[in-house]
Amino acid sequence: MDRELAAAVAARYHAVNGHHPMTAEDDAYASEWFVPVEELAAVTSHGVDEIRRLQLANRLPLPSYICRDGTQMVARDLLELADEAGGFDELPAWFARQWASPLDAVREWDAYLSGLYVCLRSWRPENMRRKDRLVELISKQLERPEPDDDEWLAELHRFVDELDALEPPFAPYDRLRFGGPVSRDRLITAPRRRYPLPSGVADEPRKAAR
Repeated sequence: MDRELAAAVAARYHAVNGHHPMTAEDDAYASEWFVPVEELAAVTSHGVDEIRRLQLANRLPLPSYICRDGTQMVARDLLELADEAGGFDELPAWFARQWASPLDAVREWDAYLSGLYVCLRSWRPENMRRKDRLVELISKQLERPEPDDDEWLAELHRFVDELDALEPPFAPYDRLRFGGPVSRDRLITAPRRRYPLPSGVADEPRKAAR
């Protein structure tokens, strides 16, 4: 393993995330939801140094967490999009084709490379798009709450439940690097607490979410 490559990746990670202390709880969370880059490399045809070179060359996302002992944790599906695209050099163009506008493609590619898509269980473009849409839909619902309207309540909870299925729990560390409550806090936990769904509310078919 090339220690200089590992140090370069760590330096870029801290440039993106800032310097915030990880705790034992954060380490346990990262170990449950992510995998050390060395372990991922061991079960693929790509060595750990190759993966780190690809991260530094903007062909793969940076680590999502760096544990207290320096272990660099990456998404379990880190290599899947490149495989689907036909290779690491083909990945940027393949990724861009998943978005309706060039502006969205550039914005999402930058977010993907940052390693900060810790808000999703699976880093697929369709999940990124759906997450953005659900954030929009839930936010609109909350702007004009109608808690006495059973249809409004049922629809809010369907959107919240779908977002819940896409997002992991998040680590305490995430509230530090993102500078406050994360999307789960704002759009899943808070709405459920503030607008609980009474028993007996009909789960009517949802209106088309467009």
